[in-house]
Amino acid sequence: MAFNDFDMKRIEKATDAFLAKRRPPAHIRADLDIGYRISGQSVEILEIRSQWDDRSIVHQHPIAKATYVRTQNHWTVFWMRASLKWQSYEPVPTVASIGEFLQVVDADAHGCFFG
Repeated sequence: MAFNDFDMKRIEKATDAFLAKRRPPAHIRADLDIGYRISGQSVEILEIRSQWDDRSIVHQHPIAKATYVRTQNHWTVFWMRASLKWQSYEPVPTVASIGEFLQVVDADAHGCFFG
């Protein structure tokens, strides 16, 4: 089941605040930026890059994901491995809110999300 309107606004507000803090300077955003997408019960943080030899081609690489588990009322945190498979983020496998997820990603204590 997808998020209701209230949950969607809360997620968008928290994620927009995170992006405002983490986005690169405006003059390089055509080449490198970060964004997010909401799909079903998951929120993904993305790295957005233009292709090195053709700036008209844009690639979106997911780096972090939180999936809401409604039955347990928590978010499960994942990071994208080099194998392009989602891996549970073992230092903090679950969080209580989307805000906590974004704090974990922002801190990136183990270098899993932003290297």
